[in-house]
This record gives sequence, C-alpha cells and structure tokens, in this order.
Amino acid sequence: MKQVQTPVDDTEDVSLDFGNEEELALRKAQIRHPLATFFHLFFRVSAIVTYLCCDWFSKSFVACFVTILLLLSLDFWSVKNITGRLLVGLRWWNQIDEDGKSHWVFEAKKASSTISSSTETEARIFWLALIICPMIWTVFLFSTLFSLKLKWLALVIAGISLQTANLYGYIHCKVGGQKHIGKMASRFLSQQLFQRTL
Repeated sequence: MKQVQTPVDDTEDVSLDFGNEEELALRKAQIRHPLATFFHLFFRVSAIVTYLCCDWFSKSFVACFVTILLLLSLDFWSVKNITGRLLVGLRWWNQIDEDGKSHWVFEAKKASSTISSSTETEARIFWLALIICPMIWTVFLFSTLFSLKLKWLALVIAGISLQTANLYGYIHCKVGGQKHIGKMASRFLSQQLFQRTL
C-alpha cells in the first residue's frame, strides 16, 4: 500500500517558536544562580559540620561557639536577603512606620508569563535546606539535653531560632496570611482523611 502525502498549502500558517530560544534554555538550565545556591547550602552545612566536629578542630569552647554562631548569622542574613529572592522570588522584612509601629512585610514575586526567575532544581534545593536544617538543630537540642552538655544549649537554641525564623518568614511569603495558612492546613488534612477513607 502506498502512503499518500498531502501537500501543505502555501497560505497555511505554521506556528514557529521564534524568540522562545532564551526561555527554553532557561527552563533547561539546572541551576541559574550557582553562587547563591552554593552559599545557601555552604553556611548551613558548615555550621552543622562545625558543631559536630568542633572538638576535633579546637579544644576552645569559645572559639567553637563564636565560629558556629558566626556561620549561623551569615546563613540567616544570606538566606533572608539574597538566596530567597534569587532562588524562589520571595522576601520578607520588618518595617517601622512613621507612628513607630512595627509591620512585617512578606512578598512573593509575581509569576511572569514569559520567563521564570528560578528553576525547579533551585527551588527544591532552597526548600529542602530550609526545612531540613531546623529539624537537624532540633535533634541537636534533644541530644544536648539528654547528654547533659548544657554549655551548648544556648548555641543550639540560637541555631533553631535563626533557622526557624527564616522558615516561618518564607512559608508566610509563599502561602500568604495567617488565614490562608489555616485554610491550607485544613484543606490538606481533609484531603488526607478523604484519601485514607477511600
């Protein structure tokens, strides 16, 4: 059997993707902000590794304490001011108005229809590091309490506080206001219950 090819009419419009080459290249890029991604992980991982191995590096408690606190502070600053904006398009800060009242501002970059500012890989790295590190510091809290190494307690609490503050701020940016968070939590729980009953 012979296949017959139908000729294309010269007046027929054919859609071509001219001008989308840049957008396609950006979508395929694994990590568009390698330096921001590096520092997002570097300070967090360095603080945890230094906490775990500080007795091997130095016998001075003060030197270890200051080094870890400095790494935690650098992590807090870089995540809050740089990597959150670049990797996921979110930012938060505290603003004091003319009356002296403090207002928390949580912003999310509006999704543009042409080019997204971050890749899925960057967003995944950002959120995983943001969620896992406070959990690790919480494990350190319990290990510090149960091993009775109470001299490390203040440092572990500082680690939990700084990591959780960023986590809370970015979840607030991503999800929206308190009412919206409550609605999402109840919707998630109802979906889970519905799926389990089926």
